[in-house]
Amino acid sequence: MRIVSYRQSGTPSYGFLVGDDGIVDRSAVPGLTAASVRELIASGSLPDTSVVEAIAPTTMLAEVELLAPVEAGKILCAGVNFPTHREETGQAPEKPKYPVIFARWMDSLVAHGDEIRRPAETEAFDYEGELAVVIGKRAFQVSEADALDHVFGWSVFDDGSVRDWQRHSPQWIPGKNFWHSGSFGPAIVTADSVADIGESRLQTRVNGEVRQDALIKEMVFSVAELIAYCSTFTPLEPGDVIAAGTPGGVGLFFDPPRLLSDGDVVDIEIDGVGLLSNTVRQA
Repeated sequence: MRIVSYRQSGTPSYGFLVGDDGIVDRSAVPGLTAASVRELIASGSLPDTSVVEAIAPTTMLAEVELLAPVEAGKILCAGVNFPTHREETGQAPEKPKYPVIFARWMDSLVAHGDEIRRPAETEAFDYEGELAVVIGKRAFQVSEADALDHVFGWSVFDDGSVRDWQRHSPQWIPGKNFWHSGSFGPAIVTADSVADIGESRLQTRVNGEVRQDALIKEMVFSVAELIAYCSTFTPLEPGDVIAAGTPGGVGLFFDPPRLLSDGDVVDIEIDGVGLLSNTVRQA
């Protein structure tokens, strides 16, 4: 099942993707009372796929403005979590004892199809294609063995990075939270819709050129390890997100660097999850 949040005629709503471009609005699904995607996830109950697919689309993708698929209360991001990215950043190849974790705010993100804002304060704006893990039920101090039971679904994430501000101090938060500098979407694909997320390929393309290409299973810390670690220090609630890290191939570490400019188109695609596409605009 694929769930999208959107605005139509000024009114926000959410619904279910059917076919290639149809949407069944939540209001058309019998018995569905959740007013938001967060509320839907927290309810622990989804409408039956066959019921949704039997309903004629109430609108089409081309007729709506997509929003980030869920309003996450917490967004935690894993840093240098692919071997190829560790190598290009000069990190030791051995798996470290703990993952690198930092936070992003929702207002630093735009939706699929929106323009990403390249800040005027930087000459080093970069892309980072990532898997977004959407939490389905409260996870607090869960074990690695139980962690995947807390996954609701998957989405696609661009951890857009202002590299010079990221390097102002050992804390990366300023460079990771410029307003509208990253993106998230287009949909949440429920976990049961992807047979094995580890076998999914993540690929980032800039203006059609492949820059990043890796399998999710190549991550240094797995999804289960990330959930177990993060839930040790903070409760993860339904609708919260963990961005699981980016592979090698970010623009900063090309020689010479190949950073983002006004008009560049960034496409991030994960097999079975979706394609997140955004155009960069200079602030």
